[in-house]
Amino acid sequence: MANSMPCVALFLLLVGVAAPAVFAVTEGLLPNGNFAQRPDKSGMKGVVVTGRNAIPSWEISGFVEYIEPGHKEEDMILTLPEGASAVRLGNDATIRQLINVTRKTYYSVTFVAARSCAQAEKLNVSVDPEFGVLPIQTVYTSTGWDSYSWAFKARHTTVTLSIHNTGVEEDPACGPLIIAVAIKTLYPPYRTKGNMLRNGDFEQGPYIFPDTPWGVLVPPILEDVHSPLPGWNIMSDTKVVKYVDAPHHKVPRGERAVELVAGRECALLQEVPTVAGWSYRLSFSVGDAANGCVGSLAVEAYAARESLKVRYESLGTGGSKPAVLEFTAIANTTRVVFQSSDHLLKSDATLCGPVLDDVKLVGVRKPAPRRLRL
Repeated sequence: MANSMPCVALFLLLVGVAAPAVFAVTEGLLPNGNFAQRPDKSGMKGVVVTGRNAIPSWEISGFVEYIEPGHKEEDMILTLPEGASAVRLGNDATIRQLINVTRKTYYSVTFVAARSCAQAEKLNVSVDPEFGVLPIQTVYTSTGWDSYSWAFKARHTTVTLSIHNTGVEEDPACGPLIIAVAIKTLYPPYRTKGNMLRNGDFEQGPYIFPDTPWGVLVPPILEDVHSPLPGWNIMSDTKVVKYVDAPHHKVPRGERAVELVAGRECALLQEVPTVAGWSYRLSFSVGDAANGCVGSLAVEAYAARESLKVRYESLGTGGSKPAVLEFTAIANTTRVVFQSSDHLLKSDATLCGPVLDDVKLVGVRKPAPRRLRL
């Protein structure tokens, strides 16, 4: 059984104020995104929410429970963080909220969730017509709680965000718990003169709750074609990369970085225009996030026909080293790929891996022109 989260500061995060049901997106919690505003008693039967609009700012369907701070269910494998409220999505349960957005703009949704009783729990996150089914079976924290992200492109000025439990269990209440939902506007990054890669410093990415020390999981492209990490795609069946921040982790440069937590089961990649026959230099930093990931951390980089394996001996206290891969392009598009060589575990048996940051790609030289034979 997972322990209750020791970070009492999360309680402060989950304190909210009333807001209209429809609002203009900026950044942060959705209205009642922390479920601090409890349902009216007339829309409740015990902990089961019976009224479709009983939870302020949300609409529900299916078997939904409202769990107040301090309440414990006998069948739950973990308890809520101190001071947090939650909704529990049982059989075929959905919570949804109508939000105002800017048409053709990209957004990322971040929510904190945990499985409560079943092993293979998953959540379908959608903004019509786009959706992604995010498995929450693999737990990346010792508390049992993880932050998940998912991105979408707004097709209208008003959209409905839905989070749906697709499972049906013998116990109708069995399903994932959610304690916070937030949103963030994403701005498509551009290539610069000094870097042919977009968002190579990873400074743009999904919303990170200020008082959650575990980062945000970014899903594979199979579940999210837009990616909450602009410019980059995650290639995997079910595994993810973790987006981490400087306030809670050591990052090689700036405020954000990526931790490769899934070994060879997951790859981070970006395709970039190149000129066949030209030479290029790919530089990047490899380190550890000061999160207790100890051992030989290795990142493998691939571009065209070249590859490089970079090892960083980690004490789990932070630090990084630079690396360079030079290659000659063989096509008009080159795929730049990074992955961790191994599966690594911290002392609490949770997955961890090397941190990747400050990725740059520059052209070095073009081939010498051929001399005409007379």
